[in-house]
Amino acid sequence: MIINLVDPDGYAKNGAPHGQFRWLRANEPVYRHHGDLTRDWPDFWAVTRHEHVVQVSRNPALFSSHRKLALFDELPEAEREVQRMMMINQDPPDHTRRRSLVNRGFTPRMIAKLEKHIQEICEMLLDDVDRRPEVDFVRDVAAPLPLYVICELLGAPVEDRDKLFNWSNRMIGSEDPDYSAAPEDGMAAATEIYSYAARLAAERRENPRDDIASRLLRPDENGETLSDEEFNLFVMLLVVAGNETTRNAASGGMLAFFDNPAQWDRLVADPAGLAATAADEIVRWGSPVNMFRRTATADTVLGDQKISEGDKVVVFYPSANRDESVFDSPEVFDITRDPNPHIGFGGGGAHFCLGNHLAKLELRVLFETLARRFPHIRQTGEARRLRSNFINGIKTLPVDLRQSSSPS
Repeated sequence: MIINLVDPDGYAKNGAPHGQFRWLRANEPVYRHHGDLTRDWPDFWAVTRHEHVVQVSRNPALFSSHRKLALFDELPEAEREVQRMMMINQDPPDHTRRRSLVNRGFTPRMIAKLEKHIQEICEMLLDDVDRRPEVDFVRDVAAPLPLYVICELLGAPVEDRDKLFNWSNRMIGSEDPDYSAAPEDGMAAATEIYSYAARLAAERRENPRDDIASRLLRPDENGETLSDEEFNLFVMLLVVAGNETTRNAASGGMLAFFDNPAQWDRLVADPAGLAATAADEIVRWGSPVNMFRRTATADTVLGDQKISEGDKVVVFYPSANRDESVFDSPEVFDITRDPNPHIGFGGGGAHFCLGNHLAKLELRVLFETLARRFPHIRQTGEARRLRSNFINGIKTLPVDLRQSSSPS
């Protein structure tokens, strides 16, 4: 079998390469994957089993996010130095300090307070598309939801959501011609977000409000606070991670329901009872984040393979989330799956997704509301996927909200 887990064209055409993942889990779960010298990509270890992804994720001392960053591409050292200030590219103890400061706004208790407002946002979005003859589920429903929530968290004007959408698309879609004219466009978008965050911080220091931005700019009980640069980088991370994960989980979840109509019928029959387990199964099935990179800090052994210090180690979440040794019938989309030990929010440890409670709340409320209001929603055109090996994304998904349950 030809193994290529990083071809963006393959993801754009077919989504995650589950056939290759299945073969690797069975035969070479820690696989020496070829690089690409034309892109300065060295060979790397592809980690595809659930247990090994968890092992790497929970051992930052041995598998570092800091040394050569957490994203797949190789960057010059000067750029790495700047990127290391972002929480996603840090190891403990620096990461621990930053996370403890940011976590104040993302506790389960704080997130639970948002449920009523998220319900209102979902109802408003669906009111806007009700009776519309042509609806793109991504543009009209899945994308606006997390953008409205991010504006709420930051206390930013809701009119800014289009800016956030544009910036996030350009950063994540740097290899997709629909979103980015050139690779440098992603860096330009990052600069624009950084400037936006700096203006927001200055305003909140002058006029604090009851929002996460104001809360993060205040000292904690120990007098610790985020620096200006740390706050700006956090906003950048929130705009991208907080948007892309929920948006693409929602789009991928809707597509999964179209491909598995019996599961949609189950949700329609009991939206309140099944929306929570459906949200977890949607994240497992779609795994919106495809991979993260770590760098070995010492010689070690992983899955019987000898890893050398400095080796590039890449964990693949879609593969881990269909590991036959962990999940019964992993190739079945089952919204009643319980327990569901998926690692769609990361394999645990220091970098477990800060916004996992928020993402699950948004997905639960959205699909419960959709099933109640539009039980006969149908797909009317081809889903177009993002050209990216990092995000399992869907760019467009045409739907008819009120099509009859049977053809006329």
